[in-house]
Amino acid sequence: MTERQKDRPWLMRTYAGHSTAEASNELYRRNLAKGQTGLSVAFDLPTQTGYDPDHVLARGEVGRVGVPVSHLGDMRRLFQDIPLEQMNTSMTINATAMWLLALYQVVAEEQGADITRLQGTTQNDIVKEYLSRGTHVFPPGPSLRLTTDMIAYTVSHMPKWNPINICSYHLQEAGATPVQEIAYAMSTAIAVLDAVRDSGQVPEEKFGDVVARISFFVNAGVRFVEEMCKMRAFGRIWDQVTRERYGIENAKQRRFRYGVQVNSLGLTEAQPENNVQRIVLEMLAVTLSKDARARAVQLPAWNEALGLPRPWDQQWSLRIQQVLAHESDLLEYEDIFAGSHVIEKKVDELVADSMAEIDRIQEMGGAMAAVESGYLKSQLVSSHAERRARIEAGDEKIVGVNIYESTEPNPLTADLDTAIMTVDHAVEAKVVRAIGDWRTTRQESSERQGMGDPFHYPTTGQAIERLKEAAAGTDNLMEATLECARAGVTTGEWSEALREVFGEFRAPTGVSSAPVAVTAEEGTPMALVREKVRRTGDELGGKLRLLVGKPGLDGHSNGAEQIAVRARDAGFEVVYQGIRLTPEQIVSAALAEDVHCVGLSILSGSHAALVPDVLDRLRDAGASDIPVIVGGIIPNGDAEDLKRAGVAAVFTPKDFGITEIIGRIVDEIRKANQLDPLEVPA
Repeated sequence: MTERQKDRPWLMRTYAGHSTAEASNELYRRNLAKGQTGLSVAFDLPTQTGYDPDHVLARGEVGRVGVPVSHLGDMRRLFQDIPLEQMNTSMTINATAMWLLALYQVVAEEQGADITRLQGTTQNDIVKEYLSRGTHVFPPGPSLRLTTDMIAYTVSHMPKWNPINICSYHLQEAGATPVQEIAYAMSTAIAVLDAVRDSGQVPEEKFGDVVARISFFVNAGVRFVEEMCKMRAFGRIWDQVTRERYGIENAKQRRFRYGVQVNSLGLTEAQPENNVQRIVLEMLAVTLSKDARARAVQLPAWNEALGLPRPWDQQWSLRIQQVLAHESDLLEYEDIFAGSHVIEKKVDELVADSMAEIDRIQEMGGAMAAVESGYLKSQLVSSHAERRARIEAGDEKIVGVNIYESTEPNPLTADLDTAIMTVDHAVEAKVVRAIGDWRTTRQESSERQGMGDPFHYPTTGQAIERLKEAAAGTDNLMEATLECARAGVTTGEWSEALREVFGEFRAPTGVSSAPVAVTAEEGTPMALVREKVRRTGDELGGKLRLLVGKPGLDGHSNGAEQIAVRARDAGFEVVYQGIRLTPEQIVSAALAEDVHCVGLSILSGSHAALVPDVLDRLRDAGASDIPVIVGGIIPNGDAEDLKRAGVAAVFTPKDFGITEIIGRIVDEIRKANQLDPLEVPA
């Protein structure tokens, strides 16, 4: 019997990286041995935001949500014994994308690779960082220049590399509807392509090569029919935009190429075993339709709402892909949705609505202008608030959360402390010591200056000065960045040099302009909480004030924004200054604003270091009577430790009722001020 003809499967990846370069390298080689066909590198937050591990803002964040890569030595260890010329590597890196690509290229050169054959992707989409993930560093203009320079460089020197992954994934995580996800991603692509075209760095006849290297990274939620239609709409709009706006005649260059990680927003802490079937359904959205099939897929793990997945959990997610690709008959057929009037109608609707929103953004001056004005952020905060309101009202049903909540004891989480991976607290100290050693030895070692004659390359100081000169002028920054990589410059030094020239940027929060999502008609939970807020404020002599703080480098601000919006609607005066604050700054703001409660939001795992610091500073300032509450992905054992340290309450994803949380915040304020409990249910 002849073997049945099957299409080639998509690239199969797991998003991975933790602790140290050595530990991550071991994990990568184990995953490749299990049948993974590409690498997807997760970098820690200091690396993503351009800080060395010994910077004050890096405290508690080193090696937690990814691997720390501070210099060429780290990148060498990360890919030791992995031949980069044969690998397809995706790097989830944005503000510092140019720097990490330079390190990757130099390591590949040291391996003897032909850099024209390197394949992979740097995410490099700064717009969605301003809107959702919060790892931006520089203002929009300079950030777009870095992206433009990278694209121009790779088209000439690394023609198989995808220099940007327009990333709508995090837009959906921040609450985007399918129309918003399409429109905002396409508006970003237009801004990038316009900038490359207008820079004059790419000849007109080679602009089709630029378009051909633009890839996308999307999200797929559990409404898999709608999500599949979204992907067909994406492809149709991309074909239209590249043909009509940029005159690309070659259909192959206009092809919509995308990778996907399925939805993490919908993963639940309650009954987390249900996440497995959610992940499978979401994967079907981007694999069932041949004409809209992803080129690469990475799946989250069932326990990501609980904490960091273990290698076994990542293996489970990889096996889900492998079963679909190799055991089912999915890859044996042409597009099974071709000719469906239901699908075509939905796709037509998505295309029309998305094009209307794209036109609206273009009328504002494009994606960058819509970021700076706060329009895009406020729209996402509003959409997310509406989604949360639907869940709390029971209009949007989530099994195990607001429907079918009864459950048998879960053997997967019977010992919750071993059901997730933990990062040894000693890792940070080890990495901090290592970067100190690197700085003291790099200039004397020819090995750390490109494996060659130490006089052939500039010193660290000279390389940094050359980078600043290029940044202050109009030269492409990639060559100066490569010099820095070879000279042993660190991630923090590269970023600090550009901060000096470009400045930094604090993105709009979108909170103040977000409309009311939950009304307060008489008898509703919101009305009861508003009454609690009013009465408590009267007893304390003024309006209640809540500070919502994001300490450290965790830029996932969705939860903090939703608490801030709901507290505002409940009658609080809310102090929210956005992301990336030190404990010192948070305490200073709490004292200056004379707040009644401090709420800290941390999803990166740095709570064990940062929350006690805030508590200690409040005590030192004589303000220990201000209750501190904490929200985030916090294991049970850590939650108990925080309470023993003095935290009034800890909220995790299972506490999905935001109105109820606001009511409990009022209770903690009353308790801290020795007021009697109110007889107002909430």
